Parts: sequence; C-alpha cells; structure tokens
Amino acid sequence: MNFALYRELLAVRPIRRLLLVGMIARIPHSAAGVLLTLHIVLSLGQGYAAAGAAAAVMTIGIAVGAPWRGRRVDTVGLRKALIPSVISETVIWSIVPHVSYEALLPLVFIGGLLTLPIFSVVRQSLGVLAPGDQRRTAFALDAIATELVFMIGPAVGAVVATSGHSVLGLTVVGVATSVSGLFLMWFNPPTRTASPDAGLEAAELECAEAAVVAAAPAHLQEAAAELAPLAAAAEERRQRRSGLRHRVVHNFSWFTAAVAAVAAVFAVAAGAGMVLSGTDVGIVAALQTGGHEAEIGIVFLFWCAASVVGGLIYGAMHRPISPILLLLGMSALTVPMAFATDTWTLSLLSLLPGLLCAPVLSAASEKVAELVDESRRGEAMGWYGSSLTGGVALGAPLAGLFIDVIGPSAGFVSVGLAGVALCLVGLALQHMRRRRLAHA
Repeated sequence: MNFALYRELLAVRPIRRLLLVGMIARIPHSAAGVLLTLHIVLSLGQGYAAAGAAAAVMTIGIAVGAPWRGRRVDTVGLRKALIPSVISETVIWSIVPHVSYEALLPLVFIGGLLTLPIFSVVRQSLGVLAPGDQRRTAFALDAIATELVFMIGPAVGAVVATSGHSVLGLTVVGVATSVSGLFLMWFNPPTRTASPDAGLEAAELECAEAAVVAAAPAHLQEAAAELAPLAAAAEERRQRRSGLRHRVVHNFSWFTAAVAAVAAVFAVAAGAGMVLSGTDVGIVAALQTGGHEAEIGIVFLFWCAASVVGGLIYGAMHRPISPILLLLGMSALTVPMAFATDTWTLSLLSLLPGLLCAPVLSAASEKVAELVDESRRGEAMGWYGSSLTGGVALGAPLAGLFIDVIGPSAGFVSVGLAGVALCLVGLALQHMRRRRLAHA
C-alpha cells in the first residue's frame, strides 16, 4: 500500500476542487430523506408507511432519471445537461413543504427524475482526471467523502425537522442543491478526455477530399454533381429504414461491448444498495426495540468511520480487488450483527462490514470506468446509480418484512444472506463463462 498516492492526487487542483464540490453538493440531498420523512409524519400527520411510500416514489424517480441525465451529459455537455436540474431543484423543493400529501407524491417523483446528477458527474469526471492506477485512489476518496456526507446530512436534517423547521429545511435543500449545480456548471469539470488531434485529422481529411475533386476531369465532376442528389436520396431512404434499429444498437453499444462484465458490476451495485439500506433499517429497529433510539447516532458513527478507514486502505492499494468478492465479504459480515445485545456490541459488530462498504463502491465505480468508453460513461454511470438506488429501494422493505415477522435480528440476516446468495450466483456465472471461453 502507498498512502502517498493521496497526497499526489490531492495536489492536482481540478481533482481537489471536484471532490470538494461533490461533497458539498451531496449534503443537502443526504438530509432530504430524513427531512421529507419527518415532515410527512410531524407536519402532515401521516404515518411512517406514508412517509416510506413518498421516499419510494422519489427513489423510483431518481432510478428512472439517472441514465437519462447521464446520457444528456454525454450528448450535450455538462453545462446544458445541468440546466433542468438547477431550475427544478429550487422550484420543486420550495413547493413540496406547502402542499398536501397527495400533491406531494408527484412532485417528489419529478424532483427525483430531475435531481442534480452529482453522483454520476463526479465519478465520470474522476475517471477522466485520474487515469490508470490513480483512478482507484480517486474513487476511494469520493467514497470516503460520501461517508462523511452521510455522517453530517441526516443528523442535521433530523435536528432541523424535530425543531419544527421542516418547511424551511426542505426549501434550503432545493436552493442549496441549485447553487451547487451552478457552481458545478461554472467549474465545468471534464467528462471526457480532450482530443486535440481529432479536429486536425478532420481538417486534413476535408482538404484531401477537396484536392481529389479538384484534380478530377471536368466531365467526371459534372457527372458526380448530377448523381449526388440521387445518391443522397437513396442514402436518406436507407437511413430511415434502419434508423430505429441503428439508434437502439447505438444507444446500448457501450453495454453490449462487455455485456457480462458490465451486468455483473450493476448487480454488485444493486446488492451493495440492498445490504446497506437493509442494515440501516436493522440498526434503527434493533435500537428502537430496546428503547435506545437516542443512541442510533453512535452505531452510525462506528459504521461510517469503519467505511472511511476501509476506503483509505483500499485507495492506497496497488492492485484492485473484484467488487463481487468485496460485496461477498460485506454481506457475510453483516449477518453477525444479528447477535448484538446492546448499542456497544452492535457498534463493534458494525465495524467489519463497514470496513468493506467504501471499497465495494470504489471498486465497482472503477470497473465501470474501465469497461465503458468515456463517450458513453455518463450514461453507464447513470445506470450504475440506478442499480444502486434500486438495491436501496429493495433492501429496506426486505429487511422490514423479516423484522415485522421475526424480529430486528432477522433484518441483518435477511439482507446479509441475500447479498451472499447474489455473489455466489455471480461467481458461478463468471466461472461458467470462463470455462466456455477456454473451450471455445
């Protein structure tokens, strides 16, 4: 391990600035979930089931919108792609606190659909700014920054909401996110590697074509001029016939190029989201059942701090570790949390799975950057974010179902074993694929 990699990376001003902007931009939305839940329960007088439904609607919006938002970054550039988010964040989150629960649901869906794509933008830009072995360290730093955000945001959101200021808090979330988006537009971090030779090559090709035409005999130039409209019309008809098929193939060409490997990374992202959200619910249920809900912050502090340490260690390593193996370890180590008897044993048992949290997310992001060409990496990062979000949406109700039927300990066991099963299936499929390739 080489911890000097962090010093070298942070010495690069664009990377340092991108990580800082990404961290600040995530804080408002990390508080939004808690603020929205407590606003629905405390201000609107609805139950936790209604609050959970609203969170699910917003999550679906984020999952649907992430690939589209990433694709917009790829096609029109970062600044134009962020304009809808910058406008919608302030407008929607300023209206949400003042409407009824029924009107709130479509608003939070649209808010999720148009949310600032900070996750995919930061990861996509880091893949450009930190090439080669630096990429692992950069993604580890971003994962660490995300853990620090989730130590701060939800706690601040809970304090604001329980103080009776959820309306102001949700409005501030929207305004602060829009300001972060404006700053990101001003900063405009690169989302693909600059190619100074591309313009030169195009100019040279155009000059060569002009020279060939000029050198051709006059009667050939006249014939070519007469045939050009006919050829253009034929080409247009051909393009219309194959247009839809071409667009579909083109839009998913980044995926089909390495379909098995990319699908495996998305499965890991979904599994990580499932285990993390299920563990989150399990911690809350375990402490509420024992009457220690005021000590929830202690467990989260241990859990997130362990993830920060794990991220620092992984980012300093010279060799990558397969994300599916890291997820397997995190899932298996989540199961023993079921044996906790009080706050402190739960905190200590959360250290081991916590150590692998940031490495899982870092390794998966690194794999996406490695497998997908940077011209389509924004869309791929969007799908990666959707997979992670989908896993989060699955893990909480899965753990909640087992907690309601059996008890708090079943929450940890259910998501831990589900994660282990997912990884074992993935490893078996990888082994079968390698054997087929070996015999081919």
